[in-house]
Amino acid sequence: MTLCISLSARPSNNGTRFHNYLYDQLGLNWIYKAFAPTDLAQAIAGVRGLGIRGCAVSMPYKEDVIALVDEMDSSAKAIDSVNTIVNTDGHLKAYNTDYTAIEQLLKSNAVPVGYSVVVQGAGGMAKATVAALRDAGFTDVTVIARNEDAGRSLADQYGFGWRSALDGGTADLIVNVTPIGMQGGPEADSLAFPEEAIAAAKTVFDVVALPAETPLIKAARVAGKPVITGAEVATIQALEQFVLYTGVRPSDEQIRAAEEFTRAQ
Repeated sequence: MTLCISLSARPSNNGTRFHNYLYDQLGLNWIYKAFAPTDLAQAIAGVRGLGIRGCAVSMPYKEDVIALVDEMDSSAKAIDSVNTIVNTDGHLKAYNTDYTAIEQLLKSNAVPVGYSVVVQGAGGMAKATVAALRDAGFTDVTVIARNEDAGRSLADQYGFGWRSALDGGTADLIVNVTPIGMQGGPEADSLAFPEEAIAAAKTVFDVVALPAETPLIKAARVAGKPVITGAEVATIQALEQFVLYTGVRPSDEQIRAAEEFTRAQ
């Protein structure tokens, strides 16, 4: 049996249900488990030493894990953020499928590149989001981050602006890339953006995957705004991880069934 795992401060069953469903449907003798490591370096050493084939990496480890791998794929190197590790005979290669998910969702939702954008957050997922926005052709983007060093660094890297707080402002597209609204977190019931910013926005995007309907997404739906959810991000990035691990790309029908199975928990 081949083992794949995920490492996160607050692990969920989303990845385990998605991957294990597809393993079963495709007749693969594989299994996927989620862990909350107490020591990241030891956890990655375990991936190498135990022959664990694949390892998903979530907040807050997407940058810290860089020093622990052997090779960075261009998808991870370009943004200095990792969400996927593939172990081939003890050689750990890092990738980033978050970027792919953001890129695909901006395109499939036909978000106009002329929109003004506010991205709240400056961590690993924010890097993937800002990079995808830049590469898609968005030019009016502001990074909102309380940490000035991290916020300015991210904004400067892609030629965008930085602010420490929204301070009553808004944008056509507002994107939450912080843990605000995440199930099990200290701000699980909080809105990532104030109601006036939601009301003024044309599209609302929350990368938080758990719960599927975060407070921000719920508020945006009530306001009648088009939304892009973290659950959608999770499905696409997990699919690309599945392909990297197994070398098999499921059919569209199998992917939809796996997504429905995951959300039915």
